[in-house]
Amino acid sequence: MSSLESWAYLNRVVEGPNRHLLALLDAGRDADELAHGIRTRASWLGDLGPATESRYTWDQPAEDLAVAEREGYALLTPESPEWPHDEIAASFEAVRAKEARRERDENGDVIKLPPDAYAPHALWVRGNTNLAQLFASSVGIVGTRAASAYGHHATTDLCKGLARHQHTIVSGGALGIDTVAHSTALDEGGATVVVAACGAGQVYPRRNEQLFTRIANEGGAIVTEYPPGITPDRHRFLTRNRLVAALTQGTIVVEAAFRSGALNTLKWVEVFNRVGMAVPGPILGPGSLGTNLAIRDERAAMVLSADDAHEKLSPIGTTDVDGQYEIDYAANAVQQLSRNELRVYDSLPLADTGGLEAAEVAQACGFTIGLTVHLLMDLNNKGLVIRKGQMWERADSA
Repeated sequence: MSSLESWAYLNRVVEGPNRHLLALLDAGRDADELAHGIRTRASWLGDLGPATESRYTWDQPAEDLAVAEREGYALLTPESPEWPHDEIAASFEAVRAKEARRERDENGDVIKLPPDAYAPHALWVRGNTNLAQLFASSVGIVGTRAASAYGHHATTDLCKGLARHQHTIVSGGALGIDTVAHSTALDEGGATVVVAACGAGQVYPRRNEQLFTRIANEGGAIVTEYPPGITPDRHRFLTRNRLVAALTQGTIVVEAAFRSGALNTLKWVEVFNRVGMAVPGPILGPGSLGTNLAIRDERAAMVLSADDAHEKLSPIGTTDVDGQYEIDYAANAVQQLSRNELRVYDSLPLADTGGLEAAEVAQACGFTIGLTVHLLMDLNNKGLVIRKGQMWERADSA
């Protein structure tokens, strides 16, 4: 295994994702060789040479590791047992293989991936470092920072149910929908992960400092690709979004306007062939226009509940949300009637209003007297109609 100092050096001088670095790792170079090669400007670096030209003198791995440790962060690498190998293989490695085979998409075009569709080469983690376990059954929750009451309630309801289904809630730690998602997961005793867009030890947004501490102390994790001191610049949020999409089995956009940054995560979900989902919102304002359009354009499946999302994230046939709805919202006795029974039932007056004879009921519903009497007797056995002498009427309970 390579030293952590070498990995920390690489993480400082090569801002990921970087395909040249990953290519050299895949070719058999280890982190120690790469760190030495970058420091000495080795000729075999290829395209990694120009990519590190301006930073290779930033040689401070011991300092970075010490600062990170003081802030409660550990450095994980692909050599670490806690590294999320399965999720990275299912997303980054799978799509790169498709590109290498020049596979075609549903439109017949050769698959061409975004330039930054590459895996991280290291992750700084505060809290639970077992990322393989945390991401094994996880779902991303993203949305606007300016969450409405509707978005707040929808996120709370979703995350309560997802926590009961033992899904790790993954989000970006921002204000609004992200904060609601993380907080709800903790309140329900579930696990949650923040994927940050700033360096280890940086706190952004500052208002969520206590929330991040709680996450780290209650079985969750704060995860970032960036070493200590790196600021949360705009491009890093876009880079961060690919990790939320790639390391989870699916992502739900709860509330997003037309140009919301949350929709960028949904684009990455499509790239990695993960499950894209969205919560429909009100049509009279701009707050949910992005989610509603994603559903309309079939870029995201509509979800109405945590059970809905759980079914989409589970192997086919293992859950049945519609069947559960049938149980939870079972039809009442009248709704279960056949069409002919309903015609007879609708022809009867309400209880204690005088009733009708069978012949009158037959005229009202258009059946023969024989069929009408037969149906009246069935309805009587079901407790929906009562007979008073020669008269028939609806039961009080109906």
